[in-house]
Amino acid sequence: EDVPSQTFDNKDYFCGKETFPVYESIFTEEGETIRKIAIEIEKPPQIEIHVWTIRKGILRHFYVEKLSKREFEGLPYFKLITRTTLSQWKIFSEGEAQISQMCESRVCRTELEDLVKVLYLEKSEKSHC
Repeated sequence: EDVPSQTFDNKDYFCGKETFPVYESIFTEEGETIRKIAIEIEKPPQIEIHVWTIRKGILRHFYVEKLSKREFEGLPYFKLITRTTLSQWKIFSEGEAQISQMCESRVCRTELEDLVKVLYLEKSEKSHC
């Protein structure tokens, strides 16, 4: 199913906090779903890709890889899904570590979906900044 993507480059949109593009790639092969969530970091300039291998709803394998922007640009299937802050990415990464342990022996489809939602930022009203 298609998740609506956010395309915000305006720093005012998130109270002046710096945001970073987040990409997603999902494909299925041999009964496994490979889901990749990637963030583009400027310092150092690199792409951090979190790879989940899911079989029958159970997280079978999870790892992180880092690529240069040039290597990433050559990869197919990634699409921009949102922009996020480093603090939201940290929450995502910490939650991911907990889920990877919790979901080794049981189905965790909703937990993984909820974790990705952490990356989507709510539009803040300027008066709340």
